[in-house]
Amino acid sequence: MTLPTGIYRADHVGSFLRPQPVLAAREKVTDGTLGSNELRAIEDEHVTTLVTKETDAGLRSITDGEFRRAYFHLDFLKHLDGVQVEGYIASSNTIRDGWTPPRLVVNGKLGHSKPIQIDDFKFLELAIKKAGATNVTTKVCIPSPTMVHFRGGRDSISRDAYPDLEPFFEDLARVYQEEIDDLYKAGCRVVQLDDTNLAYLCDPSMREAAEKRNEDLTTLPKKYAQLINRAISKRPADMTIGIHLCRGNYRSQWFASGGYEPVAEVLFKDLNVDAYFLEYDDARSGDFAPLRHLPEHKVVVLGLMSSKKNTLEDADAIKRRLHEAATYCPRGLAQLCISHQCGFSSTSEGNDLTEEEQWAKVRQELDIAKSVWGEDLSL
Repeated sequence: MTLPTGIYRADHVGSFLRPQPVLAAREKVTDGTLGSNELRAIEDEHVTTLVTKETDAGLRSITDGEFRRAYFHLDFLKHLDGVQVEGYIASSNTIRDGWTPPRLVVNGKLGHSKPIQIDDFKFLELAIKKAGATNVTTKVCIPSPTMVHFRGGRDSISRDAYPDLEPFFEDLARVYQEEIDDLYKAGCRVVQLDDTNLAYLCDPSMREAAEKRNEDLTTLPKKYAQLINRAISKRPADMTIGIHLCRGNYRSQWFASGGYEPVAEVLFKDLNVDAYFLEYDDARSGDFAPLRHLPEHKVVVLGLMSSKKNTLEDADAIKRRLHEAATYCPRGLAQLCISHQCGFSSTSEGNDLTEEEQWAKVRQELDIAKSVWGEDLSL
């Protein structure tokens, strides 16, 4: 089975630990002693270095490590017209005791007056060319459109702008269509949607909290699948769309538990994506039985390895779990890849490990994949 373009047997979710000069520069922007142009120049330098580190490690799916973001989702969503982030901190190194997470609100009609990721994508392409990297793919990671709705629900969306929520979901899908179209025209062929909410709907306590916000949990997963499908409905046939389901990844902490069974059928049968990046690094994710719903033409990147720990994995245990998961898939190992369960730095603080430990874990992943599937990681 040939994998979708830009998906590899040894893959990754996208973010890497921010270099200290980038963190320090963002701090200076926050306190007003450095301008945004100067920050971008520093980010450019370190994104260029990152590309070399990715290719040297053997990765073929190349990202900018999310070096230009403090938060994996807010730094994208705040650029949509009608979206405001309350309590936003440009550098989360400034967090102090008593700090509460930023809150996203929709205070007007949603719009997409300008491209969001195009400049970052184009720079990453240039960095890859400068590095002389060949036979690699540039991947752009953006938050799933569900991130605009789930955490605040109806109360976070202006009733003046949207007295009824159906036009809200229509507009939300449209602005994503426009951003994806802009990315495609710029040359992007692989987009990953980062979604915490379908995974959070597997957690009993989070399901209870959603019910208290008057969400109908019998229909909400399908509503989200419909939203995502509309958002990607106009992508050309040669663009790969993946989705990553995250249970929380903040300073090596997690926020949700529960197997995929509550959303499995909607996830695998209703969602029109090409690849799934699923957390499976520990017992919190449940067993592999939900993979029985996987259609024959799709693939799953199993997050069997942990980006939260600074130690290397038991390689034999990873292989055993990989083969166990394959028994549930219609086409076995051919439909599987491996990765760490999430990125190494979903927020700018990063997980509790060093850069050296991060790259050692990446190299181990490559070694495991090659021992299972062989040297060609695209087959």
